[in-house]
Order: sequence, then C-alpha cells, then structure tokens
Amino acid sequence: MLEKLQTLEERYNHLERLISDPDAMKDMATWQKNSRTHSKLTEIITTFREYKVCQKTIEDTLELLGEKLDDEMHELAQSELNEAKEVKEQLEAKLRFLLLPKDPFDDKDVIMEIRGGAGGDEAALFAGDLFRMYSRYAESQRWRVEMMDSNPTDLGGFKEVVFSIAGAGAYSRLKFESGVHRVQRVPDTESSGRIHTSTVTVAVLPEVEDVDVQINANDLRIDTYCASGAGGQHVNKTESAVRITHLPTGVVAQCQDEKSQLKNKEQCMRVLRARVLEMAEEEQRAETAQNRKSQVGTGDRSERIRTYNFPQGRMTDHRIGLTLHKLDFIMNGDLTEMIDALTAADQSERLKQSE
Repeated sequence: MLEKLQTLEERYNHLERLISDPDAMKDMATWQKNSRTHSKLTEIITTFREYKVCQKTIEDTLELLGEKLDDEMHELAQSELNEAKEVKEQLEAKLRFLLLPKDPFDDKDVIMEIRGGAGGDEAALFAGDLFRMYSRYAESQRWRVEMMDSNPTDLGGFKEVVFSIAGAGAYSRLKFESGVHRVQRVPDTESSGRIHTSTVTVAVLPEVEDVDVQINANDLRIDTYCASGAGGQHVNKTESAVRITHLPTGVVAQCQDEKSQLKNKEQCMRVLRARVLEMAEEEQRAETAQNRKSQVGTGDRSERIRTYNFPQGRMTDHRIGLTLHKLDFIMNGDLTEMIDALTAADQSERLKQSE
C-alpha cells in the first residue's frame, strides 16, 4: 500500500508542476484534464502526508523513550506515542478506503425510471409519491430535475415516469435506489380501511455521452406518433412523440412530454444510451454474480429492497436491516440518513473484500 501511495504522490507532484506552468494553459483541454486528475488525488495525498508525519512522530517518540527520562517525561512521551499510534490506525483505515477502486459513474448525472408494479391504481399513486420524494431530495441538494417521459393516470399517479437528475455526485448518492419498493397503506380508494400492499420498480441509470456508449445511427429505427394524455393542443394532433429502437439489442426508448419532435428525439437518445449501457452492465454483473462486490447492489430491478409501512410510520431497507421511524420526513425528501447508511455499508463490504 505504501509503495502505491508513494507512486501516487510522485504523480500528484508531477501534475502540480504541469498545471502551474503558465504555458500549460495554451492547451486548455489537456490542462483541464490534468487539473481534474490532480483534484481527485488531493484528498488521498493529503491523507498520505498526514500519515507520514504521524509515522515520523512515532519513530521520534520511540527514540526518545529509549533514552533515560524522568518519570514525568516518560509518561508524557508514552502518552504521545499512544495517541500517535491511534491516529495512525485511523489514517491507515482511511487510506485503504481511498485506494478502493472508484465507481466510474459516480460523478455522472442520472436518469431514473419509476414504474407501477403489483397493485394497480395504488401502485401508480405510489410511483407518483416516489417521484415527488426523489424530486424533493434533488431540490435539497440543489440538483436539477427534468421530466423526460411519463404515463400519468387519472387519479394523479404514474404508470411510468422517466426523469433526469443533474448535479454533482447524483449517481453516487442515488445508485442504491434501484430495485422493488414495497408500500403498505390504506389507499384513498379503499372504503373499508383495509391495508393494501403494492410494489413499484425503480431503476437508476447513469447518464452517459456518445463517447461512453457507441451507437451507430444505422442500428436505429425511429418511429414518430401522436402523443397521448394531458399536454395541450399538440396531443393527438401532431406526431411529436418519438420511439427509438436499438436493433442489435432490442432496447427501446420513447419520449412524448415535449411539444417538439426534435426535443423528444434528443430526450429519447439520452434514455436509449443509458439503457444500452445498463444492458451491458447487467450482462457483466451476471457473469460475475458469484463475486458480487456488495450486499447493497446497484442494478437488480427484481430485488425487493425496501418497505414503506404507512400505518406504522416506518421505512425498512431490507439489504442492511435499517428501519427509520420517520416516514413522513422521508416521503418529503429527507433521504440523507438512509443514503449515508447504504453508502457506509457498501464501503465496509468493499473494504472487507479488499483485505
């Protein structure tokens, strides 16, 4: 580990010299690339330097303890040694975590897809509740939410809703939301007061660019049709809705929420790229399922991950056994405690597997 850290520090110092050179900004693209790499290395190098200072303190204190000291000085030096050893252990743990391979998509924006599952109208209503929950969390993080496609119901829910969330670290914070979300509550449509159980499926896809996923235009079939549902005069009168099929994989994306066919096509391609990447990632996960890196997971849509129990006011995440008795706050977008716990569980598991 120390050899790897030393190599990283040498690279960090080299990048620092490069980006400090006034002539380097003549090639702005290279300068920006070096600056981003330098910035990503800053935390680990700062921690490594703290570790080396701590190690030097331990060595100096051990040397001092080897000399003849009076009782008071010996006690003081021993106390300093114990404190330095404790700090060293903490820094070593932090360095092991910082050296873990980073998820290449953590800095990406996301495309989220929420679909009603078992439960009919109640499932669609809860899909709408989850859409509002994630939208409010995004607002609290000062992220931007953009509707891409939706299939609303008469009662105010969604059979399906697709939207993007753009902001720093959006995927890193939301990637563990993929899976089946179960709700237990008395629906507004239930006159007898009986508790119903319904399910909603959530998928979180990193939004990728053309350079991340190569899609040949000749492999696409593009269909246009009249939009349906609420939306103004353009609905059912002009072919503004767009459906794109990626022929090699059979992946389909469609968008109809914009009045412009061109805008819908752009939105559709964003969704299509994300879904094609998800298919490739899913195939890779299936090949290495026996070596799954974390109990938390980020991609299995069929896995039941969470239960929202309204009569008891609680939310339970089944992957990590976390129960929070503040469902009202959670449904209003207070997801920080839950997301922090999922992130910590994933980091802990990956640290164990790296040892």
